[in-house]
Amino acid sequence: MTLDTFVLHVMNGVTYGALLFLLASGFTLIFGLMRITNMSHGGLYLVGGYIGLTVLRATGSFLLALPAAGVAIGLLGLAEERFLLRRIRNQTLPEVLLTLGVAFVLGDLSLAIWGGDPLTIRVPGFLGQSVNLFGITYPIFRLFMVMVGVIIAVGLWYLQDRTMLGAVIRAGVDDRDMVEAMGIDIKQVFNRVFALGAVLAGLAGVFGGAFLALYPGADSEILLQAVVVVILGGPGSLLGAVVGSLLVGLIYAFAVALTPDLLYFSLFAPMVLVLASRPYGLLGRPR
Repeated sequence: MTLDTFVLHVMNGVTYGALLFLLASGFTLIFGLMRITNMSHGGLYLVGGYIGLTVLRATGSFLLALPAAGVAIGLLGLAEERFLLRRIRNQTLPEVLLTLGVAFVLGDLSLAIWGGDPLTIRVPGFLGQSVNLFGITYPIFRLFMVMVGVIIAVGLWYLQDRTMLGAVIRAGVDDRDMVEAMGIDIKQVFNRVFALGAVLAGLAGVFGGAFLALYPGADSEILLQAVVVVILGGPGSLLGAVVGSLLVGLIYAFAVALTPDLLYFSLFAPMVLVLASRPYGLLGRPR
């Protein structure tokens, strides 16, 4: 393997890791703060990608497609938590089954509306061009995706650890009755947290539609990898999501290039080893 090829695989791994982080951060945010295993997260990703594609075709603007998908999926997340999940709060199995059912519904609606052919989002303008970096030609769009991932990671860290809202959220997880006794509507706080996780899934869907493709089944495939990210890094750990995303992204890039027949073994073997030694992940904490 030449140096240029190695650098290319590393950059592909980092950019794919940024995509996984956008999806996994929303998943671990909902699970870590609300204890909800949201199996509909992949469906929100897929619908967000299709909405972004539709807006892009109508307006020709990728930068408009991103917020449109984020807002639309955020509103869908608000409705899902308010009218469905709130009725079965703190019931683990019903939550899993309900969100799994929502995922199936979203997948079938996507198939009925946008069809079953693979669709790719073509990024227009400056973001669709390439730049010479480290001696290789690389798409500007992928570098933009990494930048967005870094900005979101910093924003989520600040929200959780440096704001009053983050303190209220953490307190609500630990002692919900105490927070409500202080006059804070913790139900509304959790509703907004779930919507934020949905927004991140919608943004990931638009980036994923340009990075990979949109097709029936893409939701479950990438959600499976996001779950690996969360398990590796530690459920509920934002830093763990960053580390897990980079690890899975790099493993995926090198496995696809070098050992494509062992791709899933390469992805899941590290997860099994981590679970055997640290059941709560590399940076997670036992509860």
